[in-house]
Amino acid sequence: MADLPFGFSSSDGQGDDPNRDDRKKDPNKGSPSDPFGFGGGEFDMKDLGQIFSKLGEMFSGAGNTMASGGQSGPVNYDLARQLASSSIGFVKPVPEQTSNAVADAVRLADTWLDGVTPLPSGASSTAAWTPSDWLDNTLATWKRLCDPVAEQMSTVWASALPEEAKAMAGPLLAMMTQMGGMAFGSQLGQALGTLSREVLTSTDIGLPLGPKGVAALMPEAIETFAEGLEQPRSEIMMFLAAREAAHHRLFSHVPWLSTQLLSAVEAFARGMKVDTSGLQDLAQGFNPAALADPSAMEQLLNQGIFEPKSTPEQVAALERLETLLALIEGWVETAVTDALGDRIPGTLALSETLRRRRATGGPAEQTFATLVGLELRPRKLREAAVLWRRLTEAAGSDARDAVWQHPDLLPDTNDLDEPAGFIDRVVGGDTSGIDEAIADLEKDFGDDSK
Repeated sequence: MADLPFGFSSSDGQGDDPNRDDRKKDPNKGSPSDPFGFGGGEFDMKDLGQIFSKLGEMFSGAGNTMASGGQSGPVNYDLARQLASSSIGFVKPVPEQTSNAVADAVRLADTWLDGVTPLPSGASSTAAWTPSDWLDNTLATWKRLCDPVAEQMSTVWASALPEEAKAMAGPLLAMMTQMGGMAFGSQLGQALGTLSREVLTSTDIGLPLGPKGVAALMPEAIETFAEGLEQPRSEIMMFLAAREAAHHRLFSHVPWLSTQLLSAVEAFARGMKVDTSGLQDLAQGFNPAALADPSAMEQLLNQGIFEPKSTPEQVAALERLETLLALIEGWVETAVTDALGDRIPGTLALSETLRRRRATGGPAEQTFATLVGLELRPRKLREAAVLWRRLTEAAGSDARDAVWQHPDLLPDTNDLDEPAGFIDRVVGGDTSGIDEAIADLEKDFGDDSK
């Protein structure tokens, strides 16, 4: 799994506490038969309670401060916004001429896309965003993406404890949850501040981060991206506008798509487990002198005491997410290539540039991996593009895009490796189960609207 969320670091339990070697030499502390270092041969829950009480007292002041700051939920988004805005600093408004150029590019791209896909335009408006605009318009979606993992982390701490310890640990865990919210908020704010200056469009990471129907481009980032490329800036702008417009066609007219993406993230969070040995490390390494030194206590807590572990459920959720992202990106690449065709000579070269950017883990992918523990790197992007291309040639764009009617109709990871069988099924008109699947989908949406 990628970098751990919440600012926790992977640890082998040793840490770098200078007192650790001395503790091992003390026969009354930290022996194998006395893992909690209480000097007796048998663990006493009262001793654990004393540790929690002392730690709770130390954190009570910090907890009151955090509570007065208005934090609610597992992530301090107010702090995230403040740090991101501070990182962005002052930004000049986008000139009207540039905004008009973005609007013209999206409209022209939509006109060209009309000829290569039956999916209608999904862009009801256009925008040229500054980094601050991007932050304001995407933070709500970042909350939906980060909250499932953050909430799971805030509950697995308590679930990892013995029943008798839960009541004793309650106040401390509440403090640690608030500290985790601040740590995550701080990390999120710093990352979003950097990311806001690097993303090229609102759908740059393959997820619908911005408001529905708003096709947004980032002129400042596009200018930086264009440096060193051989293609004219006008063609680069046109190419990115076509990609943004194509993404919006999928997200606007495939109603289950956004839900499936978010569900994969939630499934990843539900599969999270915690290594409970971290609790033993905390107790064994506990030095009462640290209570008077907040920096030493913070160092102890940052040793990975509640380190999340990758599980089979998480691996399965990650595979589903990667496959879906690859299918989205592969379809967009196919549609954009067909739409631009000979109109933009550098289309293939630009597509390869973006593909490599994603494959090597661009800034957006790295940010999400660090914050949520998920890699958004669609490793089979090239295979997905080949599948969509071959399906278009064999069955046409109408049959190709009909596959998006229901998630059960989409190719899976095995189909990406061996697309011939999937293409044969589509060309042969194999729709076994499609009526039932669509009926179930309509029922689900009907129930949600009540």
